Amino acid sequence: MNDFPIAYLNSNDGTGILAFGLGETYSYTRSVGLNGLQDFVDRNKGSYLFGYLGYDLKNEIFNLNSNLEDHLNFPEAFFWKPKYAIRLSHESFEVLQGTKDEECFDFLNMFLEEETDQNFHHLNLNFKSRITKKEYLEKVERLKKHIQQGDIYEVNFCHEYYAEDVSLEYVLDAYFKLNKITKAPFSSYLQFDDFSVFCGSPERFIKKTGNKIITQPIKGTAPRGDSEEEDKKFKEQLECSPKDRAENVMIVDLVRNDFSKIAKKGSVQVEELCGLYTFETVHQLVSTVACEIEEGKSFTDIIKATFPMGSMTGAPKLSAMQLIEEHESFKRGLYSGSIGYIDPNGDFDFNVVIRTLLYNKNKEYLSCAVGSAITIQSDPEEEYNECVIKIAKILHGMNA
Repeated sequence: MNDFPIAYLNSNDGTGILAFGLGETYSYTRSVGLNGLQDFVDRNKGSYLFGYLGYDLKNEIFNLNSNLEDHLNFPEAFFWKPKYAIRLSHESFEVLQGTKDEECFDFLNMFLEEETDQNFHHLNLNFKSRITKKEYLEKVERLKKHIQQGDIYEVNFCHEYYAEDVSLEYVLDAYFKLNKITKAPFSSYLQFDDFSVFCGSPERFIKKTGNKIITQPIKGTAPRGDSEEEDKKFKEQLECSPKDRAENVMIVDLVRNDFSKIAKKGSVQVEELCGLYTFETVHQLVSTVACEIEEGKSFTDIIKATFPMGSMTGAPKLSAMQLIEEHESFKRGLYSGSIGYIDPNGDFDFNVVIRTLLYNKNKEYLSCAVGSAITIQSDPEEEYNECVIKIAKILHGMNA
């Protein structure tokens, strides 16, 4: 482990941003809260800032509480101003923050060597599910009763796979191994203190460019086929699935409502509804919602209006989060939160933390959670199988 934080935001198209080196940090505590984060952002205006927002920031935003067991103990949010930020673009790079000195080039060379070295270390990880399949099916049935009673329309129900007594000697190697499996457009690696994140996310949470923001929720999943013909069949089934489209549309409506809290009147638009996208391990339906922001809205104003993302809660958001707390068996923490960066002019881009391994070196604990959207049309067995589809290649691939 290094004695300074590292972040790598990897688009898997030959481009990315690498940040490293000591600098001022912000770590969430309830006493300083999100106001403390905004103070940090304001104080460092004109610099690149990197970090994450944990799912349980919901407790401050919605005045909720969490009593689920936390096995990872990540801070609920962490940001830092790195000494160096470097934009990578195919065979070239640009130093965005910091100077072109020996320390910069030594780390950059080491990092690029790790990225190009495909001789991954073998991992012997024994993942266990925190709940049994029977318990999962029973919980989904109970959630469907809440839907039948009108308490919610949709809820994202997640469960955790975990491994204990894990000693990852080569954490960067573990990330690149995961990335070879997922090749996702919002992949990221984050390391600080005893914490490491290996994220293979296909989903964007929120991006700001000028006075425009977009969000791109994913709802609707199908497996990749073993042949071109089978792959095409799965794509067609997903595109025509009333259940998957209904899941997606419900979250789009939720997002439009979230955006209305911070948007200029009449500016909220659905730019794409249920677009079919193919990723390395799955096919998915992705929508894009955009708006223009009202003047004077800060970074944390936008986060408070939109976080946690609807694709990871359900609708209505507050009721869904209360039922998640009641039925899930682990504290989500960074899972279903967001990793990203803020640039010097205040624009930003953040992903959704899914298809992700979270590691606490001190506790020797490795976590990989997965979930799916439960609606009135959900078949518990099919929802369980969808979760297996999403996570199987990751868990098996890391042990390959």
